[in-house]
Amino acid sequence: MRINRREYLKTLGGGVAAAVSAKSLAMAARSESKAEASKLQMPGPYPGRVVAVEDPAVLVSGQYQAGAVQQMIRRGMMELTGADSWADAWKVFFEPGDVVGIKLNPVGQPRVISDATVLHEIIAGLGAAGVKHKDIVVYDRYRRMFLGAGYDKWLPKGVRSSYAAENVDSVQQGMDGYDPDHYMDMALTLPGYSVDDVRARRSYAARFITREVNKLINVPVLKDHQSAGVTLCLKNLSHGLVNNVNRSHSSNTLNVCNAFIPAVVAMPVIRNKTVLHILDGVKGVYEGGPSARPQFVWENRTIYFSTDPVALDHVGWEVIDAKRVSVGMKTLFEATPDKFSTFVHMQPEHVEIAGALGLGVWDRAKIDLRQLKV
Repeated sequence: MRINRREYLKTLGGGVAAAVSAKSLAMAARSESKAEASKLQMPGPYPGRVVAVEDPAVLVSGQYQAGAVQQMIRRGMMELTGADSWADAWKVFFEPGDVVGIKLNPVGQPRVISDATVLHEIIAGLGAAGVKHKDIVVYDRYRRMFLGAGYDKWLPKGVRSSYAAENVDSVQQGMDGYDPDHYMDMALTLPGYSVDDVRARRSYAARFITREVNKLINVPVLKDHQSAGVTLCLKNLSHGLVNNVNRSHSSNTLNVCNAFIPAVVAMPVIRNKTVLHILDGVKGVYEGGPSARPQFVWENRTIYFSTDPVALDHVGWEVIDAKRVSVGMKTLFEATPDKFSTFVHMQPEHVEIAGALGLGVWDRAKIDLRQLKV
């Protein structure tokens, strides 16, 4: 299913003006951030290319099957890169001496999170490229959420973990775990705070991404999101790597995820270090995200690969919309608030605006979607 942008914009009240103002706000945001640019920086060496590998056998009684995941990831990486072997595919991105971060997503626990079997095969791929366990750092922003998902129990010997804060809080302006030299400055604050307060109008990057690693693998999951519309590659970065994110959706009417998400991901330290996206879409959530209520979880049995977060998020948005339609629900741009999804307008247009900022390919006609079945 293709997303009808014109129809979506009609639902925003301000129509085209709403999208234009969001893009303007994103472009007006100022970043103080430096990181060495390379051919691997987003959208990477394969802009517009998205590989979707499906295996009906990847789930048995709701449990991931390690052998199937291994074959899916190996096939996906070879198709993405054109390499002759799975080890050579990983060597396109990584080499001995790299310190590689892996950004997981634990928010939908216990039902829909970046899974252990996916993580283990990624670590195996890094090993095939010569990256030692001591040079792999598995991360989520909140320590308590990281532990609650059981990630600490999944890590092979020698693989490290990292986090930026102890737990979720409503203000999120503390600087423990964050780097004062890397931030995104936007004229937007939580209600009650002044834009003259630099802490209130800035989001600072986690020291994890600025100081601990030189490359990042992004491992999101397939979910809708009440305020952002979808929470896939882009949002896993924007809301997982900086502080002061609640200002982007501080109430069900004060919602600017459409501008905030692209502005954060465009920070050089995030854009230049994130070299690969592997979206765990074996299970998905199509309503009420980012939590994962059991009645809205489905078995999609697919893992997605790209260096381009915009193209992959566009495809993921289509997958979620197709599922919603199949169960008799409205698409994301047509949906109105209900008891599970309360924001007045979901804002999946952040994906298109990210494309306008040069983070990837939005135009569906230019997206090279390669669908494989194991």
